[in-house]
Amino acid sequence: QVQLVESGGGSVQAGGSLRLSCAASRRTYSRACLAWFRQAPGLEREAVASLYTGGGTPYYDDSVKGRFTISHDNPKGTLYLQMNSLRSEDTAIYYCAAKFTFGCDNWHDYNEWGQGTQVTVSS
Repeated sequence: QVQLVESGGGSVQAGGSLRLSCAASRRTYSRACLAWFRQAPGLEREAVASLYTGGGTPYYDDSVKGRFTISHDNPKGTLYLQMNSLRSEDTAIYYCAAKFTFGCDNWHDYNEWGQGTQVTVSS
């Protein structure tokens, strides 16, 4: 089992930037799917971005393409989400998650979760 701890959330004005971090208790993920999800009040949790630590093209939801960048520092065991040009609709609790089975876009299979970090964007 892996513990995930998010940080970096906060309040920012529209157009601003934040970088979220997710530290893992396990230093390396040689073959894992890592993802950022978010949940806004009254809405279902949705996948924002994901990557496979073995390589390949990261996935981004259409709503964040060109604005958010997901990355991973394997030796540190830390996942990042750089969020630029933030909008009010990006306001949500952001969660990092991990899974160790195939199919990084099988969103329901993610079984390791952080506690979440609040991001609030004011217009």
